[in-house]
Formats: sequence, structure tokens, C-alpha cells
Amino acid sequence: MSRLDRSLISGLPPFEGLDAADLDAVLRSARSLRVEKDAAIFGQDGEAHSFFVLLDGKVRVVKSTVDGQQIIVRYIVPGELLGIAQALARSTYPASAIAVVDCVLLSWPGKLWSEFAAAFPTFGTTTYRTVGARLSDMQTQVMELATEQVERRVAHALLRLAHQSGRKTDKGILIDFPLSRQDIAEMTGTTLHTVSRLLTAWEEKGLVGSGRMQVCITDPHGLLLLADGRTGRP
Repeated sequence: MSRLDRSLISGLPPFEGLDAADLDAVLRSARSLRVEKDAAIFGQDGEAHSFFVLLDGKVRVVKSTVDGQQIIVRYIVPGELLGIAQALARSTYPASAIAVVDCVLLSWPGKLWSEFAAAFPTFGTTTYRTVGARLSDMQTQVMELATEQVERRVAHALLRLAHQSGRKTDKGILIDFPLSRQDIAEMTGTTLHTVSRLLTAWEEKGLVGSGRMQVCITDPHGLLLLADGRTGRP
């Protein structure tokens, strides 16, 4: 769609180094999407018909297990690719993508992924780097689930979110999107009750502040010490 302005993607990592003509070529086959909060962008095991780049908003990637549990695998922030099943040689999406807030995305037909990767080396390199980083993150989460006590898992999860989407405020580092205690439980393989108990205890210790759908890390160093097992705090 030529009416899409190349400035939408020119500063994004997947398209760095592309000249104006290449950016226009990429956008000619793009479609813009607006997805409302809590709506699915795509579903687990659905046909990988498209891949996307997030322009605005936040997206939650959720994996459903065979016993019906949901695990939040990661969050996607603006400028990131999602739905790149083709880079994993898959014809279906390995997880679901849900809009955390109202989102704006660009989408392309899945069959174009290999063409883009071949025609635009930066795009291919960035895509594979993204896949590698996400697989590494997933391996880290699996190791945490298998070896760490729940307090450390929750602390690590909050620190990762703060690093990815944190915004400095006068009270600390605000995780800058709606985040419920149930979301945290689903990220860390624990229960809502346990997360609520931990956050309450950490608030009393001055490590975090939390409200409805919001978490602020008020003592990042203290939370890091807890995540690394170097403090006796509960």
C-alpha cells in the first residue's frame, strides 16, 4: 500500500539500512491494522498467514499447555516483529498474541517473509537475531521455573519487564503498561495468591509499589539482590 509513509518503518531495527525505494517496496505489500485491547492478533496453532511489526501499543504472547494452563511467554513492544513463524520453519503460530492495550500494527502475507529475508539482508539478520534472543529468553524462563524459588522467579520477571518497558518516575521505574497480578502469576508459573502475598510483602519493604493493573519498582537494586538470591528479604 503505497499510501503508507516510509517514516512508519524507517527507524525500526528490521528495516535499518533500507533506502527509500526499498522501504516503499516493503510498504506496498503491507496492511495497517488496529486491534482493540484484549483482542487476539493471532491464535496458537492457527495458520501462520501473516507476520507483523508493532507500531504502537503492547502485545502479550501467551502459550497454552496441554492441560489448559496459560503461560505468558513475553511481551512485545513497539518496533518489534511478531508472528514470524516462518523464521522457525513453521506453518502455524506457536503461541497466541493478545493486545494488552489498543494496538496499531503493519502486517504482511507470511509467504513474503522469505522474499524479504533474501532481498533485504538487514531484515533477515534482524529476524534471526530476534528469534535467537527469544529462544534464549525462553530457555532462561524454563531454567528459572525448574530451579528457582518463586520469589526469585517473580523478581526476575519484574526486572525483565522494567528493562523492556520501564519508565522512570519520581517513585521509581514504572512498568509502562497494564499488568495484573494474574499476568505475573502466568509469567512465573505460580498462583495469584502467591504473587499477591509477595507484592504485599515487597511493598512493606519498599521494593515495589503496586496498584490496579500497575507495578512500579521503587528499589531496583534491592529487587535485583533478591532475584539473585543475595538477600534474606521475603
